[in-house]
Amino acid sequence: MPDYEAKWYVVHTYSGYENKVAGDLLTTAENRNLQDMIIDVKVPTETVVETVVNAKGEPKEKTVEHKIYPGYVFVKMVYTDETWYVVRNIRGCTGFVGPGSKPVPLTDDEVYRMGVEKRVVKLSYSVGDSVRIIDGPLEDCVGVVDEIDPDNDYVRVIVSMFGRETPVELELAQAELIED
Repeated sequence: MPDYEAKWYVVHTYSGYENKVAGDLLTTAENRNLQDMIIDVKVPTETVVETVVNAKGEPKEKTVEHKIYPGYVFVKMVYTDETWYVVRNIRGCTGFVGPGSKPVPLTDDEVYRMGVEKRVVKLSYSVGDSVRIIDGPLEDCVGVVDEIDPDNDYVRVIVSMFGRETPVELELAQAELIED
């Protein structure tokens, strides 16, 4: 019996075919009216600034988009015989990642850690606020928020340790506002 909750699966592709497989998969899902079963398809990329030396020997910076996982496509879908068949028969796809022919879905933690989806954290604090660390080795320590980077799930808190102010880097969910 199929599990009707959409989960992320990893599909192996021929190298260089990631975007083609992703596009064909979305088109096929639309043509077969399976948009409610094959929800999303991603090829995680990162933007990197590379320094290249031109013919005159001068260094020049160039922004390049790199695939984080070459040869792999991430598919958020409800796993059924039909969705399995559709994905497996996309040109350029060599199969699901998992033992045998049964794909193994990624855990929520793997999805966030691999950058397939961003964790949404509702911030109750801002720079300058006093917060309590609620998780990790410094649990129950109190500090002041110095910097917040929601895109990278990062907050820097200044904590007083051993008579010195020490910056501590945390995930956003590891700190909570101290209510007056």
